Amino acid sequence: MVKLPVLTHLCFTFFLYNFATFMTAPVIVDVTMSALCPGEIECSLAILLSGFQQAIIGLGSLVMMPLIGNLSDKYGRKALLTLPITLTIIPLAILAYSRSRNFFYAYYVFKILTSMFCEGSVHCLSLAYVADNVPEGRRASAFGILSGIGSSAFVCGTLSTRFLSTASTFQVATAMGMLSAVYMRVFLPDSIVNDNLSTPIMSEGKLDGIVNQDEESDKKIQMFKTLPSIEDMLVLLKSSLTFSQAAIVSFFSTLSDVGLHASLLYYLKARFHFNKDQFADLMVITGIAGTVSQLLLMPILAPVLGEAKLLSIGLFFNCVHMILYSIAWSFWVPYAAALFSLLYVFSQPCIRSIVSKQVGPCEQGKAQGFISGIGSFANVASPLLFSPLTALFLSERAPFNFPGFSIMCVGFASMIAFVQSLMIRAFPPISSERVSNLH
Repeated sequence: MVKLPVLTHLCFTFFLYNFATFMTAPVIVDVTMSALCPGEIECSLAILLSGFQQAIIGLGSLVMMPLIGNLSDKYGRKALLTLPITLTIIPLAILAYSRSRNFFYAYYVFKILTSMFCEGSVHCLSLAYVADNVPEGRRASAFGILSGIGSSAFVCGTLSTRFLSTASTFQVATAMGMLSAVYMRVFLPDSIVNDNLSTPIMSEGKLDGIVNQDEESDKKIQMFKTLPSIEDMLVLLKSSLTFSQAAIVSFFSTLSDVGLHASLLYYLKARFHFNKDQFADLMVITGIAGTVSQLLLMPILAPVLGEAKLLSIGLFFNCVHMILYSIAWSFWVPYAAALFSLLYVFSQPCIRSIVSKQVGPCEQGKAQGFISGIGSFANVASPLLFSPLTALFLSERAPFNFPGFSIMCVGFASMIAFVQSLMIRAFPPISSERVSNLH
């Protein structure tokens, strides 16, 4: 960051954006249950609606992520970052105004519509921006630092929730979202890999409205052509065995992570009567451990062990901590399980670093967008699998008494990712020319 000041602006933008989105996480379960099932501890409707929401968002992201990554290769990362950061503000502003049932339903609809474009796109584009500016040998550490910035935003956001009312939480989140958009537009330099391909979407001429009509038509045609085809996806998968293995690991890792995220808070509320303060405490522990790991441990361990071994370590402890959640016998066990984030946070930066080394500099957005698309497919499948299972085993209709059964199943999905990661071997990076020749 000292040698590349542009990354400082990216990291600050990334911090503000994640602060705004993460600080609402501890309160959203209470808001949802207050709107749908006031006064109740267990609410199957809230679990199922949350799962349906996540599935629809994942379906939209499945289409949008590869397109966004591909467009950013042509038109620059900054122009594509502007849209998701701005759209994220809308649902936050709705709940900042009111959290009554009608406003909750408005939030629910806008959250689906905006997150179909926003979910994961800021992370994907930020990774591509880093890959544009950091040499291959230092990307694993750089990706780890970026994830560490996200974890520190997670800590600060959830910790601030501990001292704010629910209404103030959404108001502050809205203000921070606006600040991230303004800061990014003012200070972040653009990053276009190939200047001959196109010009930025938000060029000065377009903003002034002085654009030739024929040129505008040509650019619209070019934009539609950037939608990745099935053939493009297959070319990426066939370009490298390591890339295809990383895609499989990414799918099962995201499948388990999304399943845990969709189930855990409702499970803890029903099992141990957790509220927003306990949720915030749990998230702060997770965030602090993850931040320390990514900012201090990962830059040291990645050059020594390599991304492949570090990936396996992260996935193993991810599996262990999920199983520990599922069999929690006392209220303190979830806090102990949260400490495992010291080790399981290695997995996502390592996957992204492995992928970035398998493509050339002009395909970074496409590759990261493809992996995000794989994650979005997992976002569709995971709630459909695990949300009904969670609702069933937290209700009186459970076939047997095991409230954490769905989380145990989530842990098994993470175990599949761990086993597949053991098969990844570090091969030399694939050049841009070789990937291009496959077309």
